[in-house]
Amino acid sequence: MNEFLELFDYNAWANRTIFAAVAQLPDEQYFRDLKSSYGGIHGTLAHIVWAEQLWLHRWLGRPNPDVAQGRDLRALRDVRARWEEVEAARGRFVAALSDAGLDDTRLVKPSSGGEYVHSFRQMFRHFINHSSYHRGQIVTFLRQLGVTPPSTDLILYYRRRG
Repeated sequence: MNEFLELFDYNAWANRTIFAAVAQLPDEQYFRDLKSSYGGIHGTLAHIVWAEQLWLHRWLGRPNPDVAQGRDLRALRDVRARWEEVEAARGRFVAALSDAGLDDTRLVKPSSGGEYVHSFRQMFRHFINHSSYHRGQIVTFLRQLGVTPPSTDLILYYRRRG
């Protein structure tokens, strides 16, 4: 569990780093459609937060979030507030899980169809990887907008922790 606790801490640090960077943008840039899967920065951040909430709901045995892809999140403050809620609940859930619990499973039914059984170990790895992938897209968007993006590299996280 210690490795996952560390990776979740990294994920939270990286998300906070991205939130701080995009908070400096004017609304026009933050909301600009950059022709990506989720539009641009706002749509991608909303997707990250929605996906983190979706996985947490799956772990807790709850129904999917009411609004897909975080489409109910209208501004950066809304995205950040939802993420803070999800992060706190995720932290409580993971803190109560033991090493043996990492091999427990959940049935997952993606909206794309099918049914899959995944261990928490697998789902946790996916959770971290998914958010990292989309944060990388946001870094690219910032570069496209002429902004120097922050680094959210895992090795930088380790170096800053000392």
